[in-house]
Amino acid sequence: MSGRWVPQLRLLWDLSLATAVATLAVQYRDYSWRDVLIGLAMAAALIVRRHAPIRVFAVLTVLALVQLAVASAVPAAYDVALLVAMTTVVVHSPARAAVFGSGAVVAAGAMVAAVASVDSEWNGSLLDYPYLAEQTAMLAGCGALWLFGYVFRTSRERVATAERERDHLARLAAADERAFIARELHDVVAHSLAVMIAQADGATYVVDTDADRARVAMRTVAATGREALDDMHRIVAVLRDTGDDDPDERRSRGLDRFDTLAERARAAGLGVDVRIDGDLGRLSAADELTVFRIVQESLTNVLRHAGPGTKVEVTLAVEARRAVLEVGDDGAGTVPAARVGGGNGLLGMRERVAVHEGEITAGPDPAGGWRVRATIPLEEAQ
Repeated sequence: MSGRWVPQLRLLWDLSLATAVATLAVQYRDYSWRDVLIGLAMAAALIVRRHAPIRVFAVLTVLALVQLAVASAVPAAYDVALLVAMTTVVVHSPARAAVFGSGAVVAAGAMVAAVASVDSEWNGSLLDYPYLAEQTAMLAGCGALWLFGYVFRTSRERVATAERERDHLARLAAADERAFIARELHDVVAHSLAVMIAQADGATYVVDTDADRARVAMRTVAATGREALDDMHRIVAVLRDTGDDDPDERRSRGLDRFDTLAERARAAGLGVDVRIDGDLGRLSAADELTVFRIVQESLTNVLRHAGPGTKVEVTLAVEARRAVLEVGDDGAGTVPAARVGGGNGLLGMRERVAVHEGEITAGPDPAGGWRVRATIPLEEAQ
């Protein structure tokens, strides 16, 4: 059934309940007109019970007190309106105090009605009370109705809580995916453009004097561009949710491309020295991707801020419980520039390391240049 019909069906149900209570009230016309008016007022109040459950219950309570004072029939069949209003408060009222208060008011009303119906000839013995079974059944019915409403309310709250938790987890997953995509976009675009610009500048300088070197540089530009384009297609596939991107495959881009990364940096004019110690098999795919991206971002920063001619030393030590990565340069490039400790690149490196609950530092080296040091805790190899 379409959800747009739900409000109309609820209104139809409330009108049906009000009509039923009004019909019961009319049956008391032989008692007095006061009974009929009180019953009709209770019926009218039920129409808006969903919009103001506490207020409607308060109005019906006042009408019940007026009935007790001036009406002839106490209790009357139209008093069922008070039970309907109590159930509405229990199910729909946001105030938990009103939930228990409505039950207490109805229980007190049932007791008052029981006292009001006591025959003047009753001798006071509980066993001889002529309405004992009737009043006991009425109290039990009121309690059962309140309990039913409370169970329904609790179940609905649990469903709502589960939905909120599910939505919250979905938002967290989406935020994590957006952060991953943002880091990937930055790493791919920044590194590839830095290498391509350096190679294009180099080709421009030597195109007239050394055509072979210029051709090599332009081939590097083309290869870097194609690789960047492949990475962009992979990231766009995630954004479009085409199902072509495998999370395991996405995180497999690690040390298998380490040599290519170093060669590209050397081709761009950096003197890159790589040293790897330890068992690389202990690194998970996610660990490898983190190491790869940190090295990639560090080389990009050296190329941008220190320039070609800078010597870079990359050291990766895989120890028993951690992997320690250090990337340091001598700052002796041909285009020196001031470096700061902020920026999207360093922020992305910190976020990657934080995922592994590791530590990272980046700053000037006392011996000159810049140094990045990351420590990544390792889990047991799968």
